[in-house]
Amino acid sequence: MTMFFLNNIRSCRRQIREHLRPIRVLLLAGLGLLSLPALAETYLIHAGHLIDGVADKPQKAVTVTVIDNKIHRVEPGYINPQNGQQLLDLKHATLMPGLMDMHVHIMGESPAKPTPGYYTQGFRKNEADFVLKATQYARKTLQAGFTTVRDLGGGSGSLSLRNAIKAGYIDGPRIFAAGTPIATTGGHADQTNGLNREFSRLKGEPGPKEGVINGPYEARRAIRQRYKEGSDVIKLTVTGGVMSLAKSADNPQFMDDELEAIMTAARDYNFIVAAHAHGAEGMKRAVKAGVDSVEHGTYMTDEIMKLMKKKGTYFVPTISAGKWAAAHADNYAAIVRPKARAVGPKMQATFARAYKKGVKIAFGTDAGIFPHGINAREFEYMTEVGMPPMEAIQSATLTAAKLLRIDDRLGSVEVGKVADLVAVPGNPLEDISLMSKVNFVMKNGVVYKHDE
Repeated sequence: MTMFFLNNIRSCRRQIREHLRPIRVLLLAGLGLLSLPALAETYLIHAGHLIDGVADKPQKAVTVTVIDNKIHRVEPGYINPQNGQQLLDLKHATLMPGLMDMHVHIMGESPAKPTPGYYTQGFRKNEADFVLKATQYARKTLQAGFTTVRDLGGGSGSLSLRNAIKAGYIDGPRIFAAGTPIATTGGHADQTNGLNREFSRLKGEPGPKEGVINGPYEARRAIRQRYKEGSDVIKLTVTGGVMSLAKSADNPQFMDDELEAIMTAARDYNFIVAAHAHGAEGMKRAVKAGVDSVEHGTYMTDEIMKLMKKKGTYFVPTISAGKWAAAHADNYAAIVRPKARAVGPKMQATFARAYKKGVKIAFGTDAGIFPHGINAREFEYMTEVGMPPMEAIQSATLTAAKLLRIDDRLGSVEVGKVADLVAVPGNPLEDISLMSKVNFVMKNGVVYKHDE
């Protein structure tokens, strides 16, 4: 009970500081004092090692100065605090940019052993119920060191959660949300798959508003609908998938003209487009059309890898989801089990081949398929098959920021960038499992975790 109250007090303090920050800046500007760093909220962080997201080797014994929400200085040695500067001692830790996960489902979580109630909760709960529960997942994700995530398919609830975190109402990562994903009739993201026919008739045939399209005109309308609703990115399900109540995990599910219409409209609205894809044919069509990233990529061929390198397409491997699905296949619905057993074990080997071929890799886990907060296990899976620890960390920092087109302000520890910083005890380049033991989290200049 004491810990409950302490956590709530800390959360309230952070919210107050977030809301007072613009007021303080205005007051300082009005008094002509904004140029005096001592009057702003200033942290000196003493880091035993610094992985800045850019260099191939870490720096030792570094001081990072944070003023309000920006990185002000990065200097060798340990600088003594003065004029009220707050010292954060991380001499026995490795400091790095806030981590980014490019594939999460923050609105839900698949338990290790789903109960009948889990499969029927959509009939009993309202959107507000899911959003309120998702606040727990958001907090776990932030506490694990992931200060930015790309949520790929959480419906309008994920947009509300994103807005609540941005406003400072709750703690969580910075969310780039796709809202409702786009599928074709019967496709992986058609939420009416598996429904009783009578119930499906009463519910009505889903269309572009619900994220289900057929033909180029409806494809364009779906993109414009996502823009209207406030989506940050677009999620397409261009092949079958594992968890959907449909037979195939890998058949192509979009025609070329539909993909062309989607990409033309998406470019008009400056959308980043992610393509869920397991099967080769649907994946190849999506890459040719110009999607920004391929998610999962299970049956990716050498031809597709070559095409991705030519197009500059990112690969988001989600090995964690594959391993989880394979290990828990017996607990899923009957139509899902064979897909989980077939697809899951192949994903890590595909990642290894793609990395060796030089395909751009951005970190992504598919958290929500497994419990939130253990996203960092992906680092271990990536390094097990050949990716060096430094490159794995960069895939979750600067590379991910480039995929999101936010590398001008996030993704590295450089002067002028937003102060998203995390730390782990010891040196993760020697023991990558330390990435699962984050002991310091700062997002937007606010400390959310510091286990001294």
